[in-house]
Amino acid sequence: MDAAVDAGTGQFELTEGQRAIQEMAEAFAADRVAPNALDWDRAKHFPADVIRETGPLGLGGIYVKDDVGGSALGRLDAVLIFEALARADPAFSSFISIHNMAASMIDRFGSDEQRRRFLPKLTSMEWLASYCLTEPGSGSDAAALKTRAVKSDGDYVLNGAKQFISGAGDSDLYVVMARSGGDGPKGISTFVVPKDAPGLSFGANEHKMGWHMQSTRQVIFEDCKVPAENLLATEGAGFGIAMAGLDGGRLNIAACSLGGAQSALDKALAYTAERKAFGSKINQFQALQFRLADMETELQAARIFLYAAAAKLDRKAPDAGKWSAMAKRFVTDIGFDVANQALQLHGGYGYLHDYGIEKLVRDLRVHQILEGTNEIMRVIIARSLIGRQ
Repeated sequence: MDAAVDAGTGQFELTEGQRAIQEMAEAFAADRVAPNALDWDRAKHFPADVIRETGPLGLGGIYVKDDVGGSALGRLDAVLIFEALARADPAFSSFISIHNMAASMIDRFGSDEQRRRFLPKLTSMEWLASYCLTEPGSGSDAAALKTRAVKSDGDYVLNGAKQFISGAGDSDLYVVMARSGGDGPKGISTFVVPKDAPGLSFGANEHKMGWHMQSTRQVIFEDCKVPAENLLATEGAGFGIAMAGLDGGRLNIAACSLGGAQSALDKALAYTAERKAFGSKINQFQALQFRLADMETELQAARIFLYAAAAKLDRKAPDAGKWSAMAKRFVTDIGFDVANQALQLHGGYGYLHDYGIEKLVRDLRVHQILEGTNEIMRVIIARSLIGRQ
């Protein structure tokens, strides 16, 4: 389902189907997410029941093939969905993105038997999924991971720990990268680990700056037995599987930043139209008008950039990886900056939880770190540039 793209201007005209997808996601978010977002944040509540409501809408397997219940949509379609959900709650949207990344790995790299065994329950959201790559001692240097998988009696035994795992303890399946061979990326394999696997446990829920509605825990493997039939693809393919999921994940998290920042700008526009100072509504002061104009311009530039990157990934363009990295870096930086400026425009009220602005600032800050830090995005972009000279 491709949007019309003018190669000269980069302008997008969404198809009728894409507009319908966008409106569906916006309606669900406005009805079921937005009214609860502040309460979930305050209570640090993981709303599994509302997350599962997205399954019948086709959001449990957005780009999973339809023979196992997926929606078989494209990456631009997914960006529209995550942007719409994030206008209600970036943390909620981000978890849906993580679940979809895990499901898509099984769809792309799993056998027919694995796809039939796992994906119908993931696409329906009966099961929730988490993605397990980062470890206490390896973040950006993912190829240095230490969690080990040793073959024993025809199965695998995992030992180690994963860090900063969204949904840990609440999700039903964990797509786990573990070292089954020697050092380096070629020694890494990917396993699908069910929550009830013997030897699997979880750390305490982390106290975080933002994303309070998501549980974030260590995932701990202590002689954790995983059936051999839960190995995705082949031994040694795990690092490639992990990296293959990240281009799309970077676009998704950028979309979550974009939606959250749009919400912040909308709140700032409404507040400055009501708040008075020195006898006038504050949106009548030119300095404030210029700030609003810059926020709008930067968001629209970020939106076009993100949509263009998503269209490249849909087309499997040779430079899609570079564009995904550029979009992730640019959009998440812009998103945080716009939300932070919106807080400033609210003055002291922006610092209060009930206005919703400080939550957006907290939630969007982590987007500059996860799915590869923005410093790593610069490394990827620079290598792409230098490599072609």
